[in-house]
Amino acid sequence: MSKHTTLSPTEAADRLAIRELIEAYAHCADRRDAKGQMALFTADTHFVVHMNAKDPKPSMELHSREALAPVFAELNQYDATTHFVGQSTILTLTNDRGTGEAYCLAHHVTVKGANRRLMLASLRYHDTFVKLDGVWLFAERLLYVDWVDERALS
Repeated sequence: MSKHTTLSPTEAADRLAIRELIEAYAHCADRRDAKGQMALFTADTHFVVHMNAKDPKPSMELHSREALAPVFAELNQYDATTHFVGQSTILTLTNDRGTGEAYCLAHHVTVKGANRRLMLASLRYHDTFVKLDGVWLFAERLLYVDWVDERALS
């Protein structure tokens, strides 16, 4: 167990803002709000996807906010998605920078005629956050897919 210390009001507010940033990412994804999702990142963001968390070579690596548009647009292929954010941990935090890890179960539903399928992915994000003009943003987001399950839905 970690030792709990008293947080200053500023640190508590920063921690809450970072948690809300993580949750806003999932919310925008499920609402197909690509512009809102992109706005959560710095202009020079670094976004890396590891479709196999055990493979050190990334499946995709992007270096700007604008480069995220086609990635987020890929969600439009699904009839519905639910990104359920689990635990998130702030690993380091200063006045304007932080790092953390967040877990997510991403549910993706496809419908083709009478066939409905679910793709469920266990995701981990290793994040670097920066506070610019009083707002916390993702400076770097490393996405790791730990496992994927696909099945028919009733």
